[in-house]
Amino acid sequence: MKALCFNWFTSPVLGALWMVVLSTTVAIIMSFATGDPFRPHILFSLLWGGVIGFAIGHRMGGRIGELIGGVALVALILLNFGPLTIGELASPFVAILAAVALAAAFVLSGRVILDDLVPGALTRHEFEGAVIRFLTGFGYIFFTAIVLIPFYVMVMTSFKNQSELMQNPLDFSIDIGKGAELFRSYNELFSQFNFGTYLFNSFFISVLTVFITLAFAIPGAYAVARLRFQGRAAFSRSILLIYMVPMIVLALPIYIAFSMTGLRNSFWGIVMIYPVTTIPVALYMLQGYFRGLPAEVEEAGLMDGLSRLAVIWKITLPLSLPALASVSLYVFMIAWNEFLLAFMLLDDPSKFTLTRGIAALNSSEIPRQHLMAGSVIATVPIMALFLGLERFMTKGLTAGSVKG
Repeated sequence: MKALCFNWFTSPVLGALWMVVLSTTVAIIMSFATGDPFRPHILFSLLWGGVIGFAIGHRMGGRIGELIGGVALVALILLNFGPLTIGELASPFVAILAAVALAAAFVLSGRVILDDLVPGALTRHEFEGAVIRFLTGFGYIFFTAIVLIPFYVMVMTSFKNQSELMQNPLDFSIDIGKGAELFRSYNELFSQFNFGTYLFNSFFISVLTVFITLAFAIPGAYAVARLRFQGRAAFSRSILLIYMVPMIVLALPIYIAFSMTGLRNSFWGIVMIYPVTTIPVALYMLQGYFRGLPAEVEEAGLMDGLSRLAVIWKITLPLSLPALASVSLYVFMIAWNEFLLAFMLLDDPSKFTLTRGIAALNSSEIPRQHLMAGSVIATVPIMALFLGLERFMTKGLTAGSVKG
């Protein structure tokens, strides 16, 4: 394979860029965790990342050389000539911890990224492999940060009191010694802001939405996947047409119609309108899964005397548990997180859903930590539900259903 470039160029460039990524990451983590000022030094990051990356890529000194490079990097950081600038207010222990964390992360991950590189000319496979490993690591860090940083800020802010937020709004560290006082905002939400009712309302409406959606989506998806009737192809292609119309366009007609029929400001009005937005996507997901199931199993059930409904209940649905779990979770998340219709149709605080109740906390008269605590309460159940159902979403139950 023809040589694409030389390692003397590839390893220092990737090392320099990777050091910028890691120094920025460590600076953000340490700033959030301790409240002390940390920031990356881009110039020194490029310089020392390139030097150590060149040494790793050329196997200079082996593991001993990597250890020496890591120790040197720690010393440079502590002497303020490294890729990480530590504020004067940081304690010596915190400074050493940050320096060691950055050095260890760079040496260990740099070894993985530059693992296949050899001194001299590189083939296209070796060069692209190193670049792909670098981009993979960057992607993991970048997208993890996008998800975790807002959640971390939300959780840490919910543990603050008003005086702490006024003194330093950007300090996201917490004092564990406060004990139960950390959860004061959560206690006040349930005791003073009726959040227990909001939580029950959201759970009740979301579960009803799931059952109603499945009740209509399962037979509809099965009909599209298995039965032959006129217009089946057109119906299958038009399932998701409702998503071409933005909900904001439908908001005013829905508000007028529900006001005229007396369904506004009622649970049943919300329960009626939510499935309208979830049934199409459930139909689309389930009909694709039903088509992938072996038709021979259902035909065997019909030959044994089962009715079509019995085949669906005893054969198709048990084989479709992963799809049903996925659809149920997706529908539950849509109903749980829905805000526009709840904000528009619900006026009675005793009927507020969780998102509607959180919106009521967005006021200058209510401390900011209460809004963050409400957001945590709305987020954690969905996260727990997703983690609990993940194995059902990924496990295939159709393997081995047809023999020979």
